Amino acid sequence: MIEAIIFDMDGVLVDSEAFILKAAIEMFAERGVTALPEDFKPFIGAGEDRYIGGVCQKYSIKFDSQRDKKRVYDIYLDLIKGNLQPLAGVHEFIRQCKIKKLKCAVASSADLVKVEANLLEIGLPLNTFNAVINGQDVKNKKPAPDIFLLAAKKLDVNIKDCIVVEDAVNGVEAAKLAGARCLGLTTSFSAKQLHKADWIAPNLGAISIDVLS
Repeated sequence: MIEAIIFDMDGVLVDSEAFILKAAIEMFAERGVTALPEDFKPFIGAGEDRYIGGVCQKYSIKFDSQRDKKRVYDIYLDLIKGNLQPLAGVHEFIRQCKIKKLKCAVASSADLVKVEANLLEIGLPLNTFNAVINGQDVKNKKPAPDIFLLAAKKLDVNIKDCIVVEDAVNGVEAAKLAGARCLGLTTSFSAKQLHKADWIAPNLGAISIDVLS
């Protein structure tokens, strides 16, 4: 029986990848490094420490988490103002969940500052959800299952009774390791790359909660 839906944020509720990518590339440019978009691809869905730190490692430059993330977020928050839109079907899907009395959580590897800003921009304040977990709440990031296990605990449900909605390979892996069923959205990766998911759809607008239950 499905009791809860746990949403990843980026690539599921909102597509902010282009904005965080632009902000990160700008931060690296300020440090004299010409980072390329493809440098960041392996780290999508793993949180900003890995997203930025992995590229620092590639170019053999020191990663100062507090300093570098702050600069990226400062740039990012300016970029998204008035520019973020929810992905197709997001509001209607969440409305369906509420009608069916399903608990809803967000479990994002991003830091709280980004999670809160993104959700507010697309008209989903934090209190829309029964729980909101961010990357700062867990030590081990995706593909480790920790963030989804914590979300289930906060929702007071068994993870086996949850559906995780993910768009990233790291996220699908984390969901399955946690013991949840997973809906993979092809907003960032292909269906072939997300083959471990139980269902595949282009976005939340293309699938009904009835199909999942």
